[in-house]
Amino acid sequence: MLRSVLFASLVLLALVAVASAEEIKIGVLVDLSGPLTTYGNDIWNTLKIAEEDINAYFKEKGYDYSVKFYVEDTKVDPKVALEKVQDLYARGINLVIGPMGSGEVSNVKDFVTSNKIIIISPSSTALPSLLGITKPEEKKYIFRFVGTDDLQTTAITGELKDLGIKVVVITYIGNAWGKGLYETIKPKLKKAGIEIKSYVEYPDPPPADFSPYIAQLEKAVSDAMKKHSNKEIAVVAFSYEEVATIMAQTKEDSVLFKVLWIGCDGSALSGKVKEVCSKAKKVALLSTLFESKGKAYSELKSKYKSKGFGEEPYQYAMNAYDAAWVLALSYVKVVKEVGKYDADSMADTIPKVTKEYTEGKYGIYPVTGDIVLNEWNDRASGDYAIYYMTEKCEWGVAGIWKFAQDKIEWKYKPSPPVVTTPTPKVTPKKKTPGFELVLAVAGLFAALYVLRRK
Repeated sequence: MLRSVLFASLVLLALVAVASAEEIKIGVLVDLSGPLTTYGNDIWNTLKIAEEDINAYFKEKGYDYSVKFYVEDTKVDPKVALEKVQDLYARGINLVIGPMGSGEVSNVKDFVTSNKIIIISPSSTALPSLLGITKPEEKKYIFRFVGTDDLQTTAITGELKDLGIKVVVITYIGNAWGKGLYETIKPKLKKAGIEIKSYVEYPDPPPADFSPYIAQLEKAVSDAMKKHSNKEIAVVAFSYEEVATIMAQTKEDSVLFKVLWIGCDGSALSGKVKEVCSKAKKVALLSTLFESKGKAYSELKSKYKSKGFGEEPYQYAMNAYDAAWVLALSYVKVVKEVGKYDADSMADTIPKVTKEYTEGKYGIYPVTGDIVLNEWNDRASGDYAIYYMTEKCEWGVAGIWKFAQDKIEWKYKPSPPVVTTPTPKVTPKKKTPGFELVLAVAGLFAALYVLRRK
């Protein structure tokens, strides 16, 4: 009887302890059904691991906290993103991982700033000015754990130079991210001596029918070919996974498949591009992606694979994993120092905790390596992997752009598509009388003349 009472008491105490643990609610705004589905689902899967890891860490340390993620699908639609962040706020959630796209971040910035909601985007890369932000203090509550497009466009420019490209035709999605990449790379291409023959902007959300935009691209490439060889021309696509739709709707014999394509972080490792591999591998679709791995990467990779999510998480998911740790650790630190949660203290604490987390002060390390934030609360450095579509219809690494050296270490440099020129049909020329024939005829007439005189 005494044992039963004792056991029941222990169970009750355990339940009370669990119930008393403060839940740190973190919203997750990702794309689960739109043009960035591949990456959105990957982020969500990886955050499931983060939730387990953080809660195990809190339990081990005796912290009276637990973390709980609340996921919402934004479809990378800025309007939907705003609706979702408003919904999370109404449910008492003031910490958010995401949203993914720069257009989304731009559209939610006023709401999150006025309501002091902390957001950490794992994948928004547009420059602050293209988000409508002019001063660092305007971005106090908005953090980004990925390199910005200033870095990426430098990498892409170096890529084009190394490939011997002299003329580009650029297409981009008409949001802050797509326009930002285009505007950021323009002066860099000019400085590198690379001509922008034309640009084609398409709407956001992407259209179902790309035929009018494909026609514009084809005309621009055809015009460029009047002065340059196909080896000197490239199509640059600042697109999400809809680049696969563009390829699918382009005819096999199109002039667009006679030049290399350069993608970006919106297309790198895309599962949808694999579905149009027969076309993508012709043009390589060299796509840059921020890539940085740290001490804790191997352990996360092992857990990811054991759960059946795949071989390894993508970079954006790894950025989100680190963001989760920083938010959780910062929350605990703020409450300990201030006595309660305070948004302004949280905003001031995150950079400090990010630095301490990078240095291993908490006994754990970032899976993405050193995280250095600049005055805009954006990640300030990092390398970029350059992926391409292989003959086996898999994404392979063509090279790595090294930030420190501003140089690409190529592992494989794709060649432009082979353009075969039809052999012109030669019509045999009619033979004209030769010199010998003329002499023979002249001789015959001379002989006849002599005979007549006789």
